[in-house]
Amino acid sequence: MKGKTVLVTGGSRGIGKAVALAFAKEGANVIINYISDEEGATDVIKEIRGFNVEGLAVRANVSKAEEVNRMIGEIEENFDGIDILVNNAGITKDGLFIGMKEEDWDQVIEINLKGIFLCTKAVIRKMIKQKYGRVINISSVVGVIGNPGQVNYCASKAGVIGFTKSLAREVASRNITVNAIAPGFIETDMTGVLPQDIKKSIVGTIPMKRYGKPEDVANAIVFLGSSKAGYITGQVIHVDGGMAM
Repeated sequence: MKGKTVLVTGGSRGIGKAVALAFAKEGANVIINYISDEEGATDVIKEIRGFNVEGLAVRANVSKAEEVNRMIGEIEENFDGIDILVNNAGITKDGLFIGMKEEDWDQVIEINLKGIFLCTKAVIRKMIKQKYGRVINISSVVGVIGNPGQVNYCASKAGVIGFTKSLAREVASRNITVNAIAPGFIETDMTGVLPQDIKKSIVGTIPMKRYGKPEDVANAIVFLGSSKAGYITGQVIHVDGGMAM
């Protein structure tokens, strides 16, 4: 990983933070994107630089083309380009479909799916030119199996899988791999707010009988970003304790 440059969207906390630190530990220079948690992003950059690599935090709403293009421009002022893109930024707006507002649908689709389109679009041309690139998209186990109360989120994450497989076919001949990770229930801020009875019922659906850790997901992503995974593309790797066997 030494000398490679990685962009992790949504990198100020949770899975994104773990991914950023895992790449830095392997010697990569790491840029993290964030939208609101400036303090968290600053702390992550301090940790990244502790591995004696370059680190940069850039604020941008990944669903806005002008902000994404500005972000990539700022990155290219400081680095030669992006070798590895981890599309991690995502939100939830949960609720049963019968009461779901159009704005709740739109916001989730725009961040979780359109954001991947815009960020990948902004870096893929240079990857094609340099004949090297790794694109790793964060989907979800519920994008495969569904989940009540998350029609918008599940649709966005299923869309990520279709995006991944289609783009992988388009750019494979240019030595660019495109893969997706589908995490299950991971110990993050998003799952931390769930009531204890809900947490207990979720654990009952996981064959390994525990939540995953952000580092479990990060390890799989770093592997897909490495030279060891150079012949793997168009795949969805499940990190879910066996939920979607």
